[in-house]
Amino acid sequence: MSVYRHTQIGWVVLGSTLCATVIGLGTVWWRPETRPLVPMLTLLLVVTSALFGTLTIRVDDDWLECRFGVGLIRRRIRRADIGEVQSVRNPWWYGWGIRLTPHGWLWNVSGLSAVELTLANGKKFRLGTNEPDELEKALRKHPP
Repeated sequence: MSVYRHTQIGWVVLGSTLCATVIGLGTVWWRPETRPLVPMLTLLLVVTSALFGTLTIRVDDDWLECRFGVGLIRRRIRRADIGEVQSVRNPWWYGWGIRLTPHGWLWNVSGLSAVELTLANGKKFRLGTNEPDELEKALRKHPP
């Protein structure tokens, strides 16, 4: 049974991918020798959007699961392995996507808010979310 489930749309990721693709298509379209790149650029837009366009976080009694887009990139963390949980704010330069920061790995599709997990092994992991208070509450509500 899910305690919490939320999908955040990565408007920044989708918008920047679309802009880069449009610029790329505009650049290659005018030169006949580069027109074969059009399908590849279009495919790049579709694949990037499918892989990184959203971030879904689900918490149940035993697991925290997070996945980007269609779910090829995912991570599961046993709730019993989560020690501390706290809402944090990332600096803008941490960016979006999957990043290694001074505070451990960050998975983020949009915004600066995140929840930082301190795992049993001492490592930290941040999940970007536009609902940090709700996610933190869900992780604290039903401790394993």
